[in-house]
Amino acid sequence: MKKIIIQLLLIFFVAFQGNAQNKDSVKVNHWYPGATAGINISQLALSNWTKGGDNQLTWTLTGNFSLKYLFTEWTNRSQLKFAFGRMKLGGNEFRTNDNELYLETVLSKNVGWAVDPFFSSSVRSGIAVGYNYKKTPPDDIADFFDPGYITQSLGFTYDKYEGIKTRLGFAVQEIFTNKYRQYSDNPQTSEKEAFKLETGLESVTNAGFTIMENVVLKSILRLFSRYEHLDVWDIRWDNNLIAKINGYLNVNLVYILVYEKNQSPTAQMKESLQLGFVYTII
Repeated sequence: MKKIIIQLLLIFFVAFQGNAQNKDSVKVNHWYPGATAGINISQLALSNWTKGGDNQLTWTLTGNFSLKYLFTEWTNRSQLKFAFGRMKLGGNEFRTNDNELYLETVLSKNVGWAVDPFFSSSVRSGIAVGYNYKKTPPDDIADFFDPGYITQSLGFTYDKYEGIKTRLGFAVQEIFTNKYRQYSDNPQTSEKEAFKLETGLESVTNAGFTIMENVVLKSILRLFSRYEHLDVWDIRWDNNLIAKINGYLNVNLVYILVYEKNQSPTAQMKESLQLGFVYTII
């Protein structure tokens, strides 16, 4: 499976490079590709330090590939994002601290209304094995597409405000598992299922603002609720504050809030502040 991911990334890269080599053809065909890759690093080294502490190294590889198609009444936006990172503290082994893959396609049509009808499809998964390091030895709790989430949504989108795009639709969500069936299990049955189908409502809001010169805030809020439990919502709120130092260096402050009752009865939070090296491929 990991080889498949690498092959997909290579295909995206080659396709984007091919489009970028002929800018005129991109304009004529209304295709707008984009691709960035980077590495975020946090490091601490100590030698004979009498005040205490330990050496630390954290790194995260990131990629953001996009493809936008504009033609008359139709708009198609596709995006592939991934992040994989590891951390080493002192003489301990490296531990995985970032492990996500996200692919989304949104097709909308301008019909002259205040809102536009759309259809979207998204895929969410980890990239490699994930561990619970609170236990000794650590327990593996996830892997590539185990669990894997595929969501289709049909509804209306609104993007009349600059920097904000929001959509709401009827959604179908499929959960696939293999070894870690606690994510897809139906507690009302005796066996542990490897597949679960859920129907409900999905809302996704993307926002991007320039706070000040060379400082940008990007935020994505996703909400999902099942029809049988409309009083309970899955929440994922991604926030990334990017301060540009120059064309290749960024300082990144990331804050993620997740609440999914099936995964944990309490909210999950993640925050990181790192120096990032970014290369714009397209």
